[in-house]
Amino acid sequence: MLRSITASMALLCACNAPQVDLDLSRGPVCAQTDARAIPPTTNYHGDAARLGWNDAESILTPEVVRRNGLEPGWVSARFDEAVIDGVAFEPMAYAAPLHADDVRVITADGTALASMVLAATSNGWVYATAAESAQGPCALAPGDPLWRTQVVRPLPLERLDGGVPMGVLSTPILDLEASIPRIYVVGLDAADGWQAFALALDDGRILDGWPVGIDDLGLAAVDTNGPARFWGAEIMSQRGALRLSPGGERLYVTFGTFWGEGAGWIVAMDTEEPAVVAAFSSAPSSEGRSNGGIWGSGGPAVDDEGRVWLSTGNSPPGSGSSPGVWGSSLLELDADLVLRRAYSPFNHCVLDDANMDLGASQPVLLPPLPETSTPRVVAFGGKQGNVYLVDRDALAVAGEGRAPCRDDASTDASLLPPEIQPQFGTRGPLNVFGPYSDEFGQIDHAKMRTKLAHWRDAMGRSYLFATGSTKAAPDSTVNVPPSIAKLRVVTPRDRPAWLEVEAVEPEVVFHNPGSPIVTSHEGRDGIVWVIDRNAPRTASLLDPNTPGAVVYAFDADTLELLWQSEPDQLGPIGKYGTPIVVRGRLIVASDRIQTFSLRSAPPAPGRDR
Repeated sequence: MLRSITASMALLCACNAPQVDLDLSRGPVCAQTDARAIPPTTNYHGDAARLGWNDAESILTPEVVRRNGLEPGWVSARFDEAVIDGVAFEPMAYAAPLHADDVRVITADGTALASMVLAATSNGWVYATAAESAQGPCALAPGDPLWRTQVVRPLPLERLDGGVPMGVLSTPILDLEASIPRIYVVGLDAADGWQAFALALDDGRILDGWPVGIDDLGLAAVDTNGPARFWGAEIMSQRGALRLSPGGERLYVTFGTFWGEGAGWIVAMDTEEPAVVAAFSSAPSSEGRSNGGIWGSGGPAVDDEGRVWLSTGNSPPGSGSSPGVWGSSLLELDADLVLRRAYSPFNHCVLDDANMDLGASQPVLLPPLPETSTPRVVAFGGKQGNVYLVDRDALAVAGEGRAPCRDDASTDASLLPPEIQPQFGTRGPLNVFGPYSDEFGQIDHAKMRTKLAHWRDAMGRSYLFATGSTKAAPDSTVNVPPSIAKLRVVTPRDRPAWLEVEAVEPEVVFHNPGSPIVTSHEGRDGIVWVIDRNAPRTASLLDPNTPGAVVYAFDADTLELLWQSEPDQLGPIGKYGTPIVVRGRLIVASDRIQTFSLRSAPPAPGRDR
């Protein structure tokens, strides 16, 4: 396996920053001293809470974005190609970028405290890039490389979006509190299979004890819901973002399959003595059929008590209440991946029959709603276009299998809106992207494959933003508005919370969007940011005729479209991409790191935003 590391020969520091003594005996040391301190983006969708909400953004406000728009800013060098059997494959980031300030970086000339953006690609590389300008003795421009490390040799797979190599698809995770600050990443090596790595943030070296292999033999010995088969590289997909336990002692990794050919998995690793220590298969199955895939790009959630929350894809038709079968469900597991409690929608048999995943939209644990009788809730969506709100404290204790399917939507155990839902003729789960169908909801018929983003405005009101694809008819694959919705979390005093649609955007059409994020400042001036892959789920990402991705900005109060990028402004992006925003810069991982910032002057009159 090729594992190479390249560090920059320069140092990063803030403009006119003083040299400081960190007693590292590595030559001059410069410190970044940006007064606008912000939380790091250590996880997919932000920090450990994974709400998709950055409340420390004061530069990009709806007023200035509407007036000025954004233009391309600094870019990094293009990521590395992969040459496999004489064929060159372009680099592509499926993973969301991460960001951290004041990270100690070791170079040939000394040591710096750097502001960095990190990214990983389908070609198996991990990159650290300078994020801020610097002058003086540590001169370095934003976009300059700090280090890069190849962790795996990727394996081309026809079933991955037309032949994209499988290297790293999932968003890595940062642990800035570890004894050696690090980034965890999981990739597929063509020779060695699935491998989990820990890389030092100072220079990208692979830390002692890593990588750790993930294979069928090792998982069989620790599966808490087996026996089940962990299939080979041509079958399994590791798209879900990585997740750490609250103390960082456990790393969680999820797996689904490309075309519904096996059980889903979540794997727990000990990060102090690197090894696989536990696993949970969504069903005790060795058959090549869909059975609870855990593939959504958002990855699992972990609460403050260390419990793991995830949603699963469909199980085979007719699975019903079969023992140990947990497809089409929300699951709560303990830190050692023993199933504790579960929620399955009233129509989970329908979801199984029509391949309508819940696993595509991994759960978000909302901040407390203390005024209600349901202060702790979790929200997620599914391919059918429904969005669910569930009382975490009222989940049923998991029995041998799912509760029996029902025809009456009003019996669903989630927190239902009080109004009759038109698609059911009774109360039932909220349908956000329609038209509602019990038959059509897979592949290009699917209506939602994204994680929700949470925002609490300055008045203390809680909202969720959902992205998806409304269809022209129940059996149609033609996308029509709305593609983005603002959901109010209704919080009546001493009564259960519920969701209602507060607003939708009436014109924009998404074809295959990623999960939204929200920026604001102290709950005000909210903006919702979305990347749309701008091509159907089944489109080949290697086809030169497949259009480029587009990133959008919407006013969080009104959902007014504020700005969108031009189709040719972004390089190739893997499906379900998600941006980040750092100090007035929109940052996107494509075939390089690309940024957008405010135009120095407003656009000419009449120009489309």
